Amino acid sequence: MNNRLEQFLAAENISQAEFADAIGVARASVSHILAGRNKPSYDFLTGMLLHYPRLNMEWLLAGKGKMYKDPLESRIPPAPAAEPEPAPDLFSIPPREEPLAPPTARPDTDTAVPATNPALEMTTQKTDNQRKITKIIVFFDDNTFQELPEV
Repeated sequence: MNNRLEQFLAAENISQAEFADAIGVARASVSHILAGRNKPSYDFLTGMLLHYPRLNMEWLLAGKGKMYKDPLESRIPPAPAAEPEPAPDLFSIPPREEPLAPPTARPDTDTAVPATNPALEMTTQKTDNQRKITKIIVFFDDNTFQELPEV
């Protein structure tokens, strides 16, 4: 695989350092893979797949087929035919028209389910097996994340 990775870097006309920065791995890991000392990690392969979607992973991993999925072997992706409709996100989904059903008793207890929405409460609640939330991480579409402070 190290030879095919070297061929890919040459085809893309990028250095090892540029490649490592692009896929979000340590620069030394690219050097170690190219030298045959290490095998690529899951994060390495995932970063390649996300940053280079036209790369044929079957070619990279097994040497089968061509380097790129499409016949145009250039770095410039084809222009989209039409503007794709964005996928709805959590905050753009319209509210339900019909009201939710009233809370019912859970089969394992005699108490009713609380009518409040736990997603709106910012308190730490214990679950049935005495676990509690210790960390919440929010991931953004620009590949960044934010760790929310403890409550």
